[in-house]
Amino acid sequence: METSVAMNASPTSNPSAVERRIAADTLHAYVRAIWEHAGSAPREAELVADHLVMSNLSGHDSHGVGMIPRYVASLGEDQLKLNTHAEIVRDAGAVLTVDGRKGFGQVVAYEAMEHGIERAKKLGVCAVGLRNAHHIGRIGHWAEQCAKAGLVSFHFVNVAGDPLVAPFGGIDRRFGTNPFCAAYPRDGKSPLVLDFATAGIAYGKTRVAYNKGVKVAPGMLLDHEGRPTIEPKVMHEEPFGSLTAFGLHKGSGLAALCEIFGGALSGGYTTHDSTLETSSAIINCMTSVILDPNAFDAPAAQAEAEAFLEWMKASPRAEGVDAIYAPGEPEEARRADRTANGIAIDPTTWKQIRDSAAKSGMTEAEIEKFDGALR
Repeated sequence: METSVAMNASPTSNPSAVERRIAADTLHAYVRAIWEHAGSAPREAELVADHLVMSNLSGHDSHGVGMIPRYVASLGEDQLKLNTHAEIVRDAGAVLTVDGRKGFGQVVAYEAMEHGIERAKKLGVCAVGLRNAHHIGRIGHWAEQCAKAGLVSFHFVNVAGDPLVAPFGGIDRRFGTNPFCAAYPRDGKSPLVLDFATAGIAYGKTRVAYNKGVKVAPGMLLDHEGRPTIEPKVMHEEPFGSLTAFGLHKGSGLAALCEIFGGALSGGYTTHDSTLETSSAIINCMTSVILDPNAFDAPAAQAEAEAFLEWMKASPRAEGVDAIYAPGEPEEARRADRTANGIAIDPTTWKQIRDSAAKSGMTEAEIEKFDGALR
């Protein structure tokens, strides 16, 4: 969900370079401090920190604190608008159109979901079209917000004007990583959350691999001539290559509908010649449908869902497979591990964050305090 730009720090040439760990609450304080120094109100800085650190805790480092340098660059280009809130531009009852006005996605998406949650609880259903939001990050975060309120949701997202992925049968980038997400709340348990980029891997995962100096799995990337490659540098060094869609024509088709549902239906825009982004900004549009399960005549819905999950997990496991996971369970396991053992951050990414902290106005002494928290 990011435009290809040259990185500010060269990646480590040693794939085995030691990653350092930092406690989640300390990292959260660091992120808050960076954005408060940059000019964010305390609540905005808190929401940004909540989202980025939770992404790392969930195992999605591609959408975590490693995004800070990109956000700082966008702020410097006067693209990211601090302390900007979601604006309802049309209220049609069960359908809300919301303009993010290039405000922090972590703020305007949160506010858009709050509006949708309130309306869905009242009417049983609400469709929310959010447009012109600066990077809304890990979409599962917004589905989890709905699930926490006891609501079902599904979300179609585009990365407007930011092509990174080649369509099935093509060899150059034509649409973004265009995520799809859905969540289902469970009584007394963590919700089911399905959240994935329609590219084989998210762009941010190539950034993580590039910073670590490691390769990516085969089948995920094409170089600038359309040849398969495992080198993440094709997404970060000119001449740029492309990501591939997951699942051949199926992923490519879903990406196209995410582009149209997210970008066009929301009143935002889609990717084509006249909308191509040239700045560091990442603009997302999202169409979300939020449902109150209690509005259906389905008193046994929870029992049926649990019966299915039990049936699914009872399948004999293939060789080498330790467990069959329901959607969201891998993230839950990673959160437990990283909460207990800290969040690992590679040296290149940490340096980029450190440089961004300095640009935000933090003093060297303040930055060194957080350097000292690494273990």
